[in-house]
Amino acid sequence: MNPLPPLVTKLGYAGLIPFVGLALMVQLAPTPLNYLSAESLAGYGAVITAFMGAMHWGANLHVLGKTPRGDRWADRNAWIWGVIPALVAWLALHIYIPVGLVILASALIIQHNVDKETYQYYFSDEEALNAFITMRNRLTLVSAGCLVWAALVILFVQN
Repeated sequence: MNPLPPLVTKLGYAGLIPFVGLALMVQLAPTPLNYLSAESLAGYGAVITAFMGAMHWGANLHVLGKTPRGDRWADRNAWIWGVIPALVAWLALHIYIPVGLVILASALIIQHNVDKETYQYYFSDEEALNAFITMRNRLTLVSAGCLVWAALVILFVQN
């Protein structure tokens, strides 16, 4: 049995629908819809990248004034890390779309690898922690894969 609340799991996986749908549209839709889909995919990827950084602010604010597990939230780097993804995502929206898509995919992967080090501070239940890491592994793989796939389609199929 999955120890995560069903709503968390459903919302997490539902968040992949725009990634998959828009990546398919980039490859299969006629011009100009394919280009609009690429722009929309970059925008959605940027929003999700920023959202994943914002999780740290939410966690920091939740424990502010409390005694958190470990000293992670007393560390200013936890606050700084929470805004870095949004800045990278914003930058990715202002460059050539395929490059921006690859930057967003890279940001999601890097973010996930850094975040794995902080997950222990979010969970007191080891089983829930493992379930969340498993879900996040899948979400990162599919979302980053869709971003790279769309970038490759733009670079090598549409040109």
